[in-house]
Amino acid sequence: MRTNPIPTVRGVAAVAVTLTLALSATACGDDGSGSGSEGSGKGKIVFWDNNGGPRTAIWKQIIAKFEKKYPDIEVEYVPIPIADVQSKYDTAIQGGGDSLPDVGGVGTAYLAGLVAQGALEPVTDRIQDSSLKGKLVKNMVESVRAAGGDDKEMFSVPTSANQGTLWYRTDLFKAKGLPAPTSWDNFYKAADELTDQGKNKFGFTLRGGAGSIAQAMEMMYAQSGIDTFWDGDKTTLNDPKNVAALEKYVGLYKKATPEADLNNDFTKMVAQFDQGDIGMLQHNLGSYTDHVKAFGKDKIAGVPMPPSAEGKPRTIVSNPVDGLGLFKASKNKAAAWKFMEFAASAEMNSLWNEDVGAIPANVDAANDAWIQQAPPTKAALQSLSDPQTKVVQLPYYLPDWNTVSKADNEPNFQKVLLGKMTAKEFCDKVAKELNAAQADWKKHN
Repeated sequence: MRTNPIPTVRGVAAVAVTLTLALSATACGDDGSGSGSEGSGKGKIVFWDNNGGPRTAIWKQIIAKFEKKYPDIEVEYVPIPIADVQSKYDTAIQGGGDSLPDVGGVGTAYLAGLVAQGALEPVTDRIQDSSLKGKLVKNMVESVRAAGGDDKEMFSVPTSANQGTLWYRTDLFKAKGLPAPTSWDNFYKAADELTDQGKNKFGFTLRGGAGSIAQAMEMMYAQSGIDTFWDGDKTTLNDPKNVAALEKYVGLYKKATPEADLNNDFTKMVAQFDQGDIGMLQHNLGSYTDHVKAFGKDKIAGVPMPPSAEGKPRTIVSNPVDGLGLFKASKNKAAAWKFMEFAASAEMNSLWNEDVGAIPANVDAANDAWIQQAPPTKAALQSLSDPQTKVVQLPYYLPDWNTVSKADNEPNFQKVLLGKMTAKEFCDKVAKELNAAQADWKKHN
């Protein structure tokens, strides 16, 4: 079962009607008059951090700088645990909207639910009329548009993104005389040559438990070179090229990976890699500090997912993009927008992303010293900013996305690893469910 489900389309529609009526009488902040107004641009605004705790210190630092620049605006900071944020927003909306913040952290994984419920203000025009115009990484902008389910509007200001990375032990590669896994031929060769099962050494570790399908899709699309998730109204997930890529990927299980990988979530997978007997790992940038702590910077490196073949564009699946949303219920949107624009500025965006280890959304942060000193982050930013890179936009806007791509089919992915289901059977099943979800979404939107 999903923890924090996105409401069904029919449910969203009903809630949206209620919310529209409620917003005529309620809003956040203490400045301005009426409901959902620009306000005076002064006074108090409320900000919900969508990952309160780990990011509290850096947000308080940014807020202090903002309040120094704008002494007539006070920001009330509310830390929300990441596991609770989606349900917290949904509960506030369903309660009439009066407890929603002026500004909130919003990830693309649940952006569509907020948009469908009419909770967020479009920010497209505000960006165009601000210092952020032309300053946001294009592929992040496209991910935000796609995730909101509206090709014309942006419903959040992107602040950061993660990206799939192939981590590898440079010392183990050097000892075997292996080239870096910057091509799929190099990757599979290293997976084989770094494996010595008798000594409990393996070339790779994969994710067979929670989150396994997300990792599998990254490996599939990167190898197949297919650069779009939809071909008309049908998903490309079960395209023969993707099926072949999945077959090759799962073929590593127990041959070049530990058998225990069957039940790996990301925590177990990263911990297993950091024990020192595994040559490669596919995970995002978030585990960089763990690897450096385990091995030191000189024994670990990370490269973006390789292109499908030499000379071909790199194809990567969209990782959730974090951002800031402006809530329609705010009575002081002018002040709220000042805060959003400030937080997304090059200096603050760089400061924030350095702290959390993610890719900055503001292009002017690209040359900052900390990025130059973190080669995996630099490489990820360069690949994401490369106009040749193709980003496969996953359909986070589908209400059933999490159910289909996680809870309902992760046990089936384990069956594929165990040889009890073929890669084609798995892809066809997931594709059928996603096609139905897409048809239902189009019918109601």
